[in-house]
Amino acid sequence: MQSTVIRKIEPEDNTEVAKIVRFVFEELGVSKVGTAYADKELDTMYEAYDAMPNGDFFVVEEDGKLIGCAGVSPLANFEGNVCELQKMYFLPQARGRGLGEKLIEVCLDQAKALGFESCYLETMPYMKAAQALYQKNGFEYIDAAMGCTGHSACPVYMLKKL
Repeated sequence: MQSTVIRKIEPEDNTEVAKIVRFVFEELGVSKVGTAYADKELDTMYEAYDAMPNGDFFVVEEDGKLIGCAGVSPLANFEGNVCELQKMYFLPQARGRGLGEKLIEVCLDQAKALGFESCYLETMPYMKAAQALYQKNGFEYIDAAMGCTGHSACPVYMLKKL
């Protein structure tokens, strides 16, 4: 029987989190420029979130192996009480099992607990399964980017009131 838990990131998770994100980008042929793939903190996610007073990053662990991740943090370069859902990615063996639903719930609950009023995200047009998950959880499409995340290659914007 598989043991699956969602927990906050730990320092020893950094390498595996970066591998998950990079694997998904390579698997789907996502641009490495202007996306999370190029984020300078990708190899040090624990430290990036540990230094952040209003953010948390979570991992999905199954039988001692990380299979997914996501986090919430204040939306960069934006005046207002909005967080961003960041780096929500799953390895193939984690997909289609309801784990995305559980992880997004954890992230949104944490965003509410941190006092955010809305949650924003950016994604790629062909990531249809992800968009369906976001819509199922109350995210709606918006016409323009909010803030400046540095992800210029992600042209799909969504927002959820918390």
